[in-house]
Amino acid sequence: MKRGFYTIMAAQFFSSLADNALFVAAVELLRTGGGGEWQRAALVPMFALFYVVLAPWVGAFADARPKGQVMFMSNAIKIAGCLMMLFGSHPLLAYAVVGLGAAAYSPAKYGILTELLPPSQLVKANGWIEGLTIGSIILGVLLGGQLVGPRLSGWLLGFDLPGIDTPIDTPPEAAIASLVLVYAVAAVFNLRIPHTGVEMRPLPANKLSLLADFRRCNSRLWRDRLGQISLATTTLFWGVSGNMRYIVLAWAAVALGYGTTQAAGLVGVVAIGTAVGAVAASMRVRLDRATAVMPLGMLMGALVICMVFVQHLWVAVPFLIFLGALGGYIVVPMNALLQHRGHNLMGAGRSIAVQNFNEQACILGLGALYSASAGAGMPAFSAIALFGAVVVVVMVLIELWHRHNQRHHTAEVEHLLEIARSDRLHG
Repeated sequence: MKRGFYTIMAAQFFSSLADNALFVAAVELLRTGGGGEWQRAALVPMFALFYVVLAPWVGAFADARPKGQVMFMSNAIKIAGCLMMLFGSHPLLAYAVVGLGAAAYSPAKYGILTELLPPSQLVKANGWIEGLTIGSIILGVLLGGQLVGPRLSGWLLGFDLPGIDTPIDTPPEAAIASLVLVYAVAAVFNLRIPHTGVEMRPLPANKLSLLADFRRCNSRLWRDRLGQISLATTTLFWGVSGNMRYIVLAWAAVALGYGTTQAAGLVGVVAIGTAVGAVAASMRVRLDRATAVMPLGMLMGALVICMVFVQHLWVAVPFLIFLGALGGYIVVPMNALLQHRGHNLMGAGRSIAVQNFNEQACILGLGALYSASAGAGMPAFSAIALFGAVVVVVMVLIELWHRHNQRHHTAEVEHLLEIARSDRLHG
């Protein structure tokens, strides 16, 4: 791997670490502030909101500027969202601003991989990035849980700056304040990301024209015989997994009687499995064989349904690790295939923005459904079973779609696979 890749990994680690710790802190901030279950569940779709709304612009913006600079600006926006939480803004609104920063960050984070590395290293690079991201999720949720717990929060609240009266009076506020520093560390690494030498694509004078451009890019990727399958699979995976982060917290409270600090550890357990699966896929699955992992998605959905029967910690830990490993093994090769097709069709930043739009729209839709269900009194077990059933049914439909393409568009599918195979060997 090129040297700049490791700087990208460091920047991604600290930014993702803070993102995941902040989620736990925001849940606790709403809980201690009297926010209902539906508000805590609504954190997930609020984070996804700007991914969907700004999708036509963020990809083009990432392609128009050095991607390290875009990542720096994105972390600055996340810091602004944290400060909004500390200075009286509603947590849902402030968390949406953090999501705005994340929406701008993602096309640059993934797009720079296709600029810096040859296609032959994309699956491996995605494995390392996803594995590192999952590692940061593990540590992030654990850090967030500990920051709002009595031991660390008491220590943080014991700090007193002479002559300065801060609004930091509760454990979640102390946690959020400390995470501002983590985002600042990520921003420092962003400044050290090298320029790749790829020609920038300037933004058009009429920014509204990007709407039509985005529609064309979205349509083009959905029409591509491999792009549509990888996009559908990753969209479903992230739609479900994005909401499972909160559902695991809700499940742990009901099934095991856990509070936020203890339940956060189980979110980390899922992430451990995902990291193992991601690294394994990066070593075993070739780019031109990425679609072979799709049947595992049906098994993953079935396991989500079985989660409602898990009532003991000694069963839950290995179960959640295996569930996470399946997800990691599926998403890494499908992400790499999607990036490969998107880069060839329209450019890295735009393709990642299309991917984010579809994935975050799924997170937004499923999150809004779960939040509404919680507001209407649906038990956590019912929501988990519903999510699992959705995964099974949709993965069956995607698999049938892919088989239809292989039967009726054989020459086109084989040609696209040959391109991936050639790029893997000669990139």
